[in-house]
Amino acid sequence: MSQFAFFGAVELGLVFAFVAMGVYLAFRILDFPDLTVDGSFPLGAAVAAVLILAGWNPWAATGVAMLAGAAAGLVTATLNVRFKILNLLASILTMIALFSVNLRVMGRPNVALINQDTMLTPFYGHGVPDYYVRPLFVGALVIVVLIALWRFLESDIGLAMRATGANPRMARAQGVKTDRLIYLGMALSNALVALGGSLFAQTNGFADVTSGVGTIVVGLAAVIVGETLFRSRLLLIALIGCVAGSILYRIAIQTALSTDMLGLKASDLNLVTAVLVAIALILPRLRRGGASA
Repeated sequence: MSQFAFFGAVELGLVFAFVAMGVYLAFRILDFPDLTVDGSFPLGAAVAAVLILAGWNPWAATGVAMLAGAAAGLVTATLNVRFKILNLLASILTMIALFSVNLRVMGRPNVALINQDTMLTPFYGHGVPDYYVRPLFVGALVIVVLIALWRFLESDIGLAMRATGANPRMARAQGVKTDRLIYLGMALSNALVALGGSLFAQTNGFADVTSGVGTIVVGLAAVIVGETLFRSRLLLIALIGCVAGSILYRIAIQTALSTDMLGLKASDLNLVTAVLVAIALILPRLRRGGASA
């Protein structure tokens, strides 16, 4: 694997680290199986791309993209909490609707951002290769968001949210307004996913309506790999595991696709993804089996 391919994999892993943190918040903190991310990821990319093309400041465009993602999460939460639709089905309905919404936002299946100013533009042209600049910039944002999310989940509201996911009946008995926390958690989760989509569009130079296909699998794979490698109950370590899992997952895929001996092609990406996720799920069980024996 070339140096360019390696740093490209790290960059993509860091972009999807936002997705991994969003998936962790929904699945592990709220215990809410959320497929909305397959729609909120391209939604973030679409909103950011359209606003940048309209002359908006890239940072402001990214902020609006996060708000759009949060709104998508609120729709899913509303269907589940207010109208009592099963959480998985509610997220599927929102995901399907977002495909049409994303087409409406962009006006066409894809939008190019070539020669447009993005959040990374001020950092180019300082003697550092672009394939270094992108992962460094995205990595800095990941650190900021990770620390902010960790501090939030350690706060009183965050503890109440964790209690809501762990045991909602007990949380309600203690006076916790679980419905409100589900709204908040789903909004935050999909805002993080939309942030990842916005950065994906700005680092790759385009937004595409199909870019969200399989996002939930990528996010879950990152979380599972992180939990397999970082076996700790500490929240901060779990979040770091999500980021590390996302990066390692992308490097593993790039390595598999770059190894001529395996004969894999870019079209085998979904196969490689399925195999890696299966291995990540099987390894902990094998370890437990070996320990018990």
